[in-house]
Amino acid sequence: MSGQSITDRIAAAQHSMTGSAISKAVCKATTHEVSGPKKKHLDYLIHCTNEMNVNIPQLADTLFERTANSSWVVVFKALITTHHLMMYGNERFIQYLASRNTLFNLNNFLDKGALQGYDMSTFIRRYSRYLNEKAMSYRLVAVDFTKMKRGIDGVMRTMTTEKLIKTLPIIQNQLDALLDFQANPNELTNGVINSAFMLLFKDSIRLFAAYNEGVINLLEKYFDMKKNQCKDALEIYKKFLYRMTKLSEFLKVAEAPSSLLEALEQHLASLEGKKTKELNADTRASTLSSAVSSLSSTGMSFSRMDEKEKQQALEEEQARLHALKDQRLKEMNMQTRPLPPPAAIR
Repeated sequence: MSGQSITDRIAAAQHSMTGSAISKAVCKATTHEVSGPKKKHLDYLIHCTNEMNVNIPQLADTLFERTANSSWVVVFKALITTHHLMMYGNERFIQYLASRNTLFNLNNFLDKGALQGYDMSTFIRRYSRYLNEKAMSYRLVAVDFTKMKRGIDGVMRTMTTEKLIKTLPIIQNQLDALLDFQANPNELTNGVINSAFMLLFKDSIRLFAAYNEGVINLLEKYFDMKKNQCKDALEIYKKFLYRMTKLSEFLKVAEAPSSLLEALEQHLASLEGKKTKELNADTRASTLSSAVSSLSSTGMSFSRMDEKEKQQALEEEQARLHALKDQRLKEMNMQTRPLPPPAAIR
């Protein structure tokens, strides 16, 4: 079904009558129209998250209610709207989501009665799991990995060994949930799933950049770690290499270096008392330096992609401000326009 359905129009009218502007905007962002949520409705909801008199739980609950709809279009758009607010809304929105015991329970969702219903329902189930994992990550570490400070003095590069070993698996879990979306180009067949994929693409750039910087920090600390820490760090690094391969399919970027793996395994084996050929200090330092350098280059490529996106967002924001300014000028002109003389009294 294309365009707003009768149900959409009735729901919007009901919210207009009750005076709930937020519910009306959510309704308009999640219509049966097979296209992504409209920008003006998303912008309004982002604005709402920044207003202190707006009830964030009520906003979130309205989105949750939309996911109870039987239409894959409405449910998918409710998830996209939620994701958009997690990314661009005030932090108190994701804080509230993280505080809830349950978010989306769509593991059994299936729309049997619509065109593309079966295919899109699969992606809805995967997408909802990612959003649940994103909220859980925030709940565990009280920070959104996609928004944290990066660079040599950033959060992941300055984290202690103990905190790194606890934090990197949380990033791994979130990245796994993202990569499980598994949409190939032939399956991006409409504006709804395309909107979801673009948000996932943006999250993947920032999420992996934080992951990459954490692994660099881990490698730099590796040869000074205790035995148990080495075990954990080595397992994290092995998983990192595997995820790099999966991510390269998702982002079409180069595979991460695996040259350090042998050195890490040998070092751990020596700590466990196993007989193994020992790398001399120069070889070990050279291998470590090469791997860190390569990972740093990968991180720079992600930063360039992120900067390009930020520049585009800035340009879009400036365009919105200009449009808003023009609209206000028109309204002011209408208000200051002289009234016509009153008609002669007959």
